[in-house]
Amino acid sequence: MKLKCFTIALMATALSVATAAADQLADIKSRGTLICGTLGTAEPFSFANPSTREIVGYDIDLCKAIADDIGVKLQMKPMSVEARIPELVQARVDVLAGNLGYTPERAQQIAYTTAYFVSLQKLLVKADSDFSKIDDLAKSRISAPKGSSSERYVREALPQATLLTFQDPPSAFMALAQSKVDAMILSEINAEKFVAQTGQKFKFIDQPVAEEFWGLGIRKNEPALLEQVNATLKRLEQSGEGQKIFDKWLGETTAYKMKKPFKFDKAVSDPVLRPAS
Repeated sequence: MKLKCFTIALMATALSVATAAADQLADIKSRGTLICGTLGTAEPFSFANPSTREIVGYDIDLCKAIADDIGVKLQMKPMSVEARIPELVQARVDVLAGNLGYTPERAQQIAYTTAYFVSLQKLLVKADSDFSKIDDLAKSRISAPKGSSSERYVREALPQATLLTFQDPPSAFMALAQSKVDAMILSEINAEKFVAQTGQKFKFIDQPVAEEFWGLGIRKNEPALLEQVNATLKRLEQSGEGQKIFDKWLGETTAYKMKKPFKFDKAVSDPVLRPAS
């Protein structure tokens, strides 16, 4: 019995060592393909081109740059929000580019690359209002999508404000449009759509309430692949190619009219709150 238990323990140890020694980057090179997981429904990050039905976007261009640097072909795999981390952990994708904001809980399950996007949580007000900074709204009425990170951020940054929550962003925006609230909080990239659709009748408070860092997801204990992806992001930052990709999908000539507020070689971290002074 003791010998049998010892044999089982030895086999388990060997399996553990073999797993730890696995090199995903080498496997990708051997396979000749990098499998990149994306949402496929999150414009402008990854979405179907209406004309060709091909999945395109900001995430796709970054995954293509990573594949090119490794010297392999790119294969995209669309997935749901709920499936993102399980698909990565279960090795069905090599890299995850799926609007993956950093949280300590997620960091226990997967490894994050350096930042490839920073989602700015901003307050939106009517263009003719006198509000110009966060603390102008310290005791105002503010709308937010129910259960969202936006709701949590405004509760922390403006604890004396009256917060009205709604089932979805369009409903929260409608409350602002109908003057039921003084401001709405939402990620800038989503709120920008409402501004574009309403003929610039609204404006942002320039200072963000919070900054959410997004990283690409890599399975844990894959240092070679993590180093390779980070090296690509650093190259994109230093060469200016990353700025071009950002401008192509999110820049000031697009519907989002955004400026790149981050560097690809900056480490991801907990959201940064910008409370009213």
